[in-house]
Amino acid sequence: MSERVLVGMSGGVDSAVAALLLMRAGYEVIGVTFLLWTGEGSGVEESVRDAASICARLGIEHTVLDLAEDFHREVIDAFIASYESGETPNPCVTCNRRIKFSKLLEKADEMRAKYVATGHYARVEKVECGEYLLKKAVDEGKDQSYFLYALGQAELSRVLFPLGDYTKAEIRAIAEENGFVNARKRDSQDICFVTDGDYAAFIEKYMGKSFPIGDFVDGEGKVLGKHKGAIRYTVGQRKGLGVALGRPMFVCAKDMVKNTVTLGENEDLFSHTLTARDARFVTEMKIGQPVPVAAKIRNTQKETAALLTRIDEVHFRVDFDVPQRAIARGQSVVLYAGDTVLGGGIIE
Repeated sequence: MSERVLVGMSGGVDSAVAALLLMRAGYEVIGVTFLLWTGEGSGVEESVRDAASICARLGIEHTVLDLAEDFHREVIDAFIASYESGETPNPCVTCNRRIKFSKLLEKADEMRAKYVATGHYARVEKVECGEYLLKKAVDEGKDQSYFLYALGQAELSRVLFPLGDYTKAEIRAIAEENGFVNARKRDSQDICFVTDGDYAAFIEKYMGKSFPIGDFVDGEGKVLGKHKGAIRYTVGQRKGLGVALGRPMFVCAKDMVKNTVTLGENEDLFSHTLTARDARFVTEMKIGQPVPVAAKIRNTQKETAALLTRIDEVHFRVDFDVPQRAIARGQSVVLYAGDTVLGGGIIE
C-alpha cells in the first residue's frame, strides 16, 4: 500500500509539479490549499481555481482549509507589532513555522498521512545517526532554505521537498509537458498581504491609524529634518528620505519611543557582531562553545564566514570575519555549514 502525503498547493507551478513528482514516486497524493490572506489583491480565487485544476488533471483529491484567522493572528499581527517596535520583520519565516507546516502536519494526522510536502526549493537528508538535515537546493538561485531554518527534527522527519534536486527551468518544462494551466505563472515576489510593497500604508490601513511625523537626527542627536513616520524607514535605506543634506545619507537606526530616525554615512552601517533571539537549531548546539559557521542576514545575501556562540537556550551571538552592512533588527540570521542549515534566529 502506497504511503499517503499531503501537498500544500498554492496554485503556483512549483507545488503543482511537486504533487506530480510525488505521484510518479508512488505516493498517494492529496492536495491541500490554504486560505491565508483573502484581502484586496490576494488573488485567492485564482489560486484555489488553479490548484483545483491541477488536482483534477492529476486525478487526486483536493481540499481547502480556511486559516485566515490563524494567519491574521500569528503572522499579520506579529508583523505589525514587530514594525511598531522598530524592527524589519520577515513574515515568510513566521508563516512557515507557525502556519504552513504546523497546520499541514495537523491535517496530515487527521487524514492519516505519513508525510507532508511543499514546492519549496530545499532538501532533507537523513544521516546515519537517525537525524535529519535541512540542506540547500541544487538550484542555489532558487534556494529557499533560509526561510525554513525553524523546522526541527519533528517536522523534517515528515517533510518532503520534491523540487530540491531540480532547477526552476526544469520544473517549468515539466509543467508545460503535462499541460498545467500555471506552467508560465509568475512567481510571487512580494509579501502576500502587501502586494504593492508599501508596508507602512498597509499597517496604517489595517490598524486604522497614522504614525506621527518626527525628527531625522545624526549620531549626536542633531536634528537634520523631518520624517513621515518612523515605520516608513528601514536600516540601510537611502532613497525616499525626503531630506537634502548635500551628501548621501542612510538610515542607521530608529527609536520608536522618541520617534526619531538616525541618519549616517555608509560606513556607519557596518558591524562585526549581532545578537539574536528565538534560537532554532536543526541539530543540537552547545551553549558557550564557539563554532565556525557561515551566516547570512538576509535571503538575498551570500553567506559569509563567522563564529557562532550560543548564549543560552534562546539567544546567540554571531561574530563575522568581515563586517556586515545594514544588519536590521527583526530580520532572520541563518547559519550554515556548507550546504547544510544549522539553524537561525531573529536579529536583536
